[in-house]
This record gives sequence, C-alpha cells and structure tokens, in this order.
Amino acid sequence: MRAMSSPTACALAVLTTVVLMGCASGAEDGETQAEETQTAETEETVAAAGTDAPPPAQKESRPLMNPSSPEMNATAPGSFTVRFETSAGEFDVAIHRDWSPHGADRFYNLIRNGYYDDVRFFRVLEGFMAQFGISGDPALNRAWRTAQIPDDPVLQSNTRGRITYAKSNAPNSRTTQLFINFGDNSQLDDMGFAPFGEVVAGMEAVDALYSQYGEGAPQGRGPNQGKVQSEGNAYLEVEFPELDYIVKATILDEG
Repeated sequence: MRAMSSPTACALAVLTTVVLMGCASGAEDGETQAEETQTAETEETVAAAGTDAPPPAQKESRPLMNPSSPEMNATAPGSFTVRFETSAGEFDVAIHRDWSPHGADRFYNLIRNGYYDDVRFFRVLEGFMAQFGISGDPALNRAWRTAQIPDDPVLQSNTRGRITYAKSNAPNSRTTQLFINFGDNSQLDDMGFAPFGEVVAGMEAVDALYSQYGEGAPQGRGPNQGKVQSEGNAYLEVEFPELDYIVKATILDEG
C-alpha cells in the first residue's frame, strides 16, 4: 500500500487544467489558455492531415462519436456500481447520483457505451491520485474534448477512494477525465472538485497502478497530455509501455 502524503502545490495546480500540460511556477491563466489552444490546433491539424478516424457515416452510427445523442444523455439511476477490470486487478466503484447528478449521468452513459475500455491511467502520483479518461482513440478525443457538463456543488470530500472529475479553472469544464484519490485531498473541495462515487472493493488494485513515470511532461517524464489527446494509445504504448489500463468497465447493478 502506498504511504499517504500531502499533495504538492504543483500537483494541485496541474489538476485544475483539463489538458494538464504541466505546472510552471507562477504561470498565468493566459499561459494555460495558450497551451490549450496550441493542443486544439494540433488536433485540428492532425484531423486535416487524415487519421484512422471512421468516415462521417460511421461516426454517426456510433453513440460514442456523438456526445449529444440520446444514448449518451440518459439519466443515471440513483445509485449503481461499476466494476473496473484493469491490468493491475479489479476494483468496484459505487456511484451516488445525489452527490453529483451531472457527473453521475455523464459517467453512467460513458460506461454503458464502453468509453473507458482500453483507457490508460496516464497520470498516477503516489499519495495524491490516479488520473484517467483520455481515450486511446484520437477521434473520440476530438468528439468529447468540448462536450462539457455543468458544475455540481461539492457535497462530499475528496478523501481516499473517492472518484472525481478533473476540470479547468473555467466553470462547467468537466468532460471525461477522472481521478481517484489516494489519500485525503480535501484541499480540492473548495476548488470545486465534486466527488460522485467511491471505491468500495479492490482499492489495493488502485494502489498498485504503475506510478513510476510520475508527473506529466514537460515538468515530469510522464505522458504529454497533448500527445495523448492527438495520438491516443499509439503514443502511450510506445513511449510509456508500463502504464496500467482498463480492460473493461461494466455496470454491475443499478438502483
């Protein structure tokens, strides 16, 4: 089991950006926006050049390629449990819709449509949290990058085992990225990070997730989120082969 420690100021600052390009001391909001703009421009360039993305007709036939489709916007049950089968073992997460209704609804629809299958835990910081939720498919990342959900009030604390969305400093900026708290990260509560569930079985598998890559580039030697967005698992499998990943996420029970 990992020893718990207080999150560093850098880690807290990095967590509050969607792209999470790194934590530069004294960085201004404008610098963060420039990084996000650069990443978006990179993705647009990749799209223009041609990728392995399916043609438009195929995209329309896949609910995951259309965040506004009815299949991706069903109301979640009041409670449900999700089992994550991962390369580090299994763990179960109990979701409580009353903790964070918008967050629970988004998670429910992503899980039942297979979004998190084959997704890497790309940022695992000992004593702080394990972050995931960028798809291994660049086409999906382009579809979901701006599919934001409204903020929910913070009704629960970011304590060990709680699952929460990553977000930016801007309001209503949550999309698909999540993190599981390793320790007491209640400092995040006042920053608007609203937990919507908690690990109820298999926390030892979460603790075992590979963490040796550390913080992401450019401040650390871990994955560059811009490249994860634009290149997906093709980038991670070559450059960061030790990362643990989700084999399959399944809803076990509802209600």
